[in-house]
Amino acid sequence: MHWQTTRFDIDLSTPQVMGIVNVTPDSFSDGGQHAGTAAALRHCEQLIRDGAHLLDIGGESTRPGSPAVPLDEELGRVLPVIREAVKLGVPVSVDTYKPEVMQAALDAGADIVNDIWALRRGEALDVVAEHPRCGVCLMHMHRDPQTMQVAPMAGDVVPVVAAFLRDRAHALTARGVAHKRIVLDAGVGFGKTVAQNFSLLARQSELLALGWPMLAGWSRKSSLGAVTDRELPSDRVAASVAAALLSVERGARVVRVHDVRETVDALKVWQAIQPV
Repeated sequence: MHWQTTRFDIDLSTPQVMGIVNVTPDSFSDGGQHAGTAAALRHCEQLIRDGAHLLDIGGESTRPGSPAVPLDEELGRVLPVIREAVKLGVPVSVDTYKPEVMQAALDAGADIVNDIWALRRGEALDVVAEHPRCGVCLMHMHRDPQTMQVAPMAGDVVPVVAAFLRDRAHALTARGVAHKRIVLDAGVGFGKTVAQNFSLLARQSELLALGWPMLAGWSRKSSLGAVTDRELPSDRVAASVAAALLSVERGARVVRVHDVRETVDALKVWQAIQPV
C-alpha cells in the first residue's frame, strides 16, 4: 500500500509518523512556540531528527472556538516555511481548508493537502483534482471549529463518519483523482463527545472497510485529558503515544503527532514483535 504525493510515493507498509508544525500564535497545544519562519524551520529540522517521516505545516488553529485567520495572514505564515521545508528530504503537507493556500503551497512544492473540511470550501476540490499527483487527506468535521463542540454530534457516529468519508473520497475519484492519492481521517475531537471519539478508535475497522488508508490524529486531544485527568495538553504525551500506538495496531497507517520522538520509539517496540 502506497500514498502517492507530489514528489514521493510513501510506503504505508510501515506506519508513518507525521510531525505537526503549527506556525500559529494560538494552537491549543503549542501556540506561539514555532510562530515565525526561523523557529518553525528549526522545529521541522528537529522533528526530522526525532524520526518524523512527514511534516504537516499549518498557519491557522482549528481548536474548538478558534477564529478564522485572514487569507493573507495565513499565506504569510506558511509559504516561507513550506518553501524551505520542501528542501529537507521528506514529504511536506499543508494543513489548510482555503483553496488559495492549497494552490500556493502546491506551487511552492508541497506534497499533500490536509483539509479538515474535506475539500468542501470554495474551489478546494478543483485545486486537488486538477493537480496531477498531490496527496490529500480528507477529514470528517461536524459543523465548524467555532461551533463543533458547542453542539457535538448525537448518537452512533461511526456509520455517519464512514458515510461522509466515503462520499468525499468518491467525489474526488469521480474527478479522476487516483485512489492511491487519498487518505482518510475520522476527525477525532472535531464535533464529537469523548465517548464518540473513543468509539471511532474502538471501531476503526469499520472505517478501514471503506478501502482507503487511515490517518489518526489523537495527539494531545482533550478526550485524552478527560480520561487521564491531565488538563494541560503538554501533560498528555504518554496518553497521546498510547492512542497513536492503538490506532496503528488497529490499522491506521499514518499518525499525526506533536511528540515525534516518543511516538517513533513506541512504534519501534511494536514493530519488533511483528512477524517478519
